[in-house]
Amino acid sequence: MNAASFFDPGAGRTGAGRTGAPGTAAGTRSAGTSGPIQWSRYVALGDSFTAGIGDPEPRSPGGVRGWADRIAEELSEGQPDFAYANLAVSGLVMRQILDQQLGPAIELKPDLVTLSAGGNDLVFHRSDPDRLAVILDTAVGMLSATGATVVLFTGPDWGDTPVFGRIRGKVAVFNENIRTIAARHNGLIADLWTLRQLTDPQMWAPDRLHFSPMGHHTIAAMVLETLNVDHTLLPLQPKPPLSGSWRESKAGDLAWFTNYLVPWMVSRVRPREDGVPRTAKRPQPGPVLGTLSSAP
Repeated sequence: MNAASFFDPGAGRTGAGRTGAPGTAAGTRSAGTSGPIQWSRYVALGDSFTAGIGDPEPRSPGGVRGWADRIAEELSEGQPDFAYANLAVSGLVMRQILDQQLGPAIELKPDLVTLSAGGNDLVFHRSDPDRLAVILDTAVGMLSATGATVVLFTGPDWGDTPVFGRIRGKVAVFNENIRTIAARHNGLIADLWTLRQLTDPQMWAPDRLHFSPMGHHTIAAMVLETLNVDHTLLPLQPKPPLSGSWRESKAGDLAWFTNYLVPWMVSRVRPREDGVPRTAKRPQPGPVLGTLSSAP
């Protein structure tokens, strides 16, 4: 389903299937690379947005699902060797995301990377968007040099909301910097700023800071369209998570217990100064079903 049909069910289908073609958004992995792409190893980097906060799902690692999980579910369809890792940690600023996640992401040798960073810097620290862009540019260059397809996100347009309306100008400047960085390094833009569906209150979680399940669903569809990937996501109809076998479910339970419940219990005894958990959602690439696995 393409972007037009997702947001207008009566529109025609023009998707290119599960692979891109040269000259389309998904048609070039890096400079000098041509031919259709079918990604098999996806790594997501970021903060709470990428972790999936606002989209609760007890069967997913950390108890949340999110747009990245939904993308992995679509990309994994018909690909038994597909692997997905999500290194996102809630509460991180850009420098922390890059310091903690960039190296591990490169070591995982992905052929598809999504990177969203800078939101916490702008919202909570009123950082300079131009300085943030300098930091981001170097990181995107490193990711692009691996040959992976790199997808960057613009910030959403919060409009004239009482709190976030004050930083709207900074977000707009940062978005233009992101577009420049993507162009410089042959990356793709997942454009939240122009995704007008996000102005609908049902797209947002009750905290008005994170996206709701509907919002994550809508963003996942937009990213898939940016990649020129045909998908099965329908407008305003979030899909339930994939159901795995008993063994796969137990693997997911173990990953959740190890990566989330235990750190949370420890934090109750020895709380961190900032109170933010620092555990990646899915630190190792594995099949979508069963969450973490022993896949290399």
